[in-house]
Amino acid sequence: MKNIQELIAAKKATYKYFTEKESLFAVKLYGNTISYVANQTEEICLEAVKDNGFALQYVKNQTEEICLEAVKQNADALIYVKNQTKEICLEAVKQNGNALRYVKNQTEEICLEAVKQNGNALIYVKNQTEEICLEAVKQNVYTLIHVSNQTEEICLEAVKDNGYALQYVSNQTEEICLEAVKQNGYALSYVKEHLFIVEPKELTMKELSDILGYEVKIVK
Repeated sequence: MKNIQELIAAKKATYKYFTEKESLFAVKLYGNTISYVANQTEEICLEAVKDNGFALQYVKNQTEEICLEAVKQNADALIYVKNQTKEICLEAVKQNGNALRYVKNQTEEICLEAVKQNGNALIYVKNQTEEICLEAVKQNVYTLIHVSNQTEEICLEAVKDNGYALQYVSNQTEEICLEAVKQNGYALSYVKEHLFIVEPKELTMKELSDILGYEVKIVK
């Protein structure tokens, strides 16, 4: 029985003598077989990465078109792209926002596309801007927990969509809390106690009657 190394060597030797047509047939069936193809044409490489984006790691001469097809098939194939262009990175994060973690040169445009696809991609953003954070919470309100600088606008956007997001608001204001409970009354349970404290106020008899719903009189 041949050991695994011998089997691999035999397979490599077999593919070495494949014609271009035979190699095309092979990579269409199983993209990773390109690792055994000696004469890698662009057509063969394209077919390989269309079947399996990770086959890009075996491509000897990467072109932008080959890389684009690879990340279209599997966004995580971006990790194997030697020359990351803006177009390749955008295509990758549009397929899967979490591919942002493999982007070497993050731009605001790339980050925006990433969080629009998946709000949780915010955790991979190196330079958070308010616009990026807003798009992230629009896609997934619970990404609010990953926002490094929670502005009132960002918090309002989150709680208007889902009141429960109030639990992740660092600095609660009356307006934010009101919007949260308007969206979901149960969000009241996340309102911090100090916001319930009100200054005592003297009421007229009419004001007290209006609050209670019936006329209040002083009995002597």
